[in-house]
Amino acid sequence: MAFNNFTAIRIREQLELFAEEFSEKKMFGGLAFLHHGKMTIGIIKNDLAVRIIQDKMDSELAKPYVRPMDFTKRPMKEFIYVSPEGFKSEAELMHYIELGLEHAKNNL
Repeated sequence: MAFNNFTAIRIREQLELFAEEFSEKKMFGGLAFLHHGKMTIGIIKNDLAVRIIQDKMDSELAKPYVRPMDFTKRPMKEFIYVSPEGFKSEAELMHYIELGLEHAKNNL
């Protein structure tokens, strides 16, 4: 399983700020953080993999360092990759965590 452990630590620290419960699961060859069994955010190698609602796909994909998640060599619906340059600050990382949590809550 290949994922950046430092990024995992950063995500765990940010998740402690939420009242919600999260679990961890090996997914996509990396590590995913789930809310009620729904994937929110994950790490694949050095990139974030984020599940977001469809209405926000275009605006997120327009940002630097964000691209469609093409794990299967085809873009996956409601998934994005974010390169490490896109989540250097804790505020940037929190943005992607919140997007993932929003998706999970909308699909409970």
